[in-house]
Amino acid sequence: MPLQLYDKEKILDACLTVFARDGYKNTSAAMLAETAGISKSLIFHHFKSKKELYLGVLERCLENARTEINIDPLTEYQDFFEAKEKLSIIKLEYLKRHPNEYKVLMEAFQATPKELKADIEKILEPLMTVRDKLWKQLFAQVPLREGVDRKQALELIELTLKHFENEFLAGVADCKELDASYWQCFLAKRNNFLDMIRYGIER
Repeated sequence: MPLQLYDKEKILDACLTVFARDGYKNTSAAMLAETAGISKSLIFHHFKSKKELYLGVLERCLENARTEINIDPLTEYQDFFEAKEKLSIIKLEYLKRHPNEYKVLMEAFQATPKELKADIEKILEPLMTVRDKLWKQLFAQVPLREGVDRKQALELIELTLKHFENEFLAGVADCKELDASYWQCFLAKRNNFLDMIRYGIER
């Protein structure tokens, strides 16, 4: 295919699939070229290295995610847990539409490749700062029992949600298409865990 007809956007589209499937570390230039259906030299005409290509894919995923997972409306919620549930539903819909983008974002957030750590932190910092500020503001309104450390309570919730993020991705990896009943059970289980944290487990 002539060089001018195979632009960067098409390369990013093709390489997204490989990075989502194999992750940054296990992806080779040969794998990227094979999936894109072009030569390695053509890929590296547009991108200087695998690292630059991965960061290009990541920034594209982030831009799409910002559009589709818009956290601004969550500021209208007065209830922290209600806002968390709403965001989970939005994320679920996004994952079902764009599973490969979601997988790349989760690797960047939760299993950052060592050599990319500084670059990814620079890209993610503005997003994380806004997100963390929003959740802290909402959680500040949650009345806690006397003696409960607010910072530790929020950390417990985030650890629980991270567990479910991982379960979420594992479910998608195991089955290309998961039916509606799976997602309903998944959300119900997640909400039960949050309710146990919120209301306690001891009678």
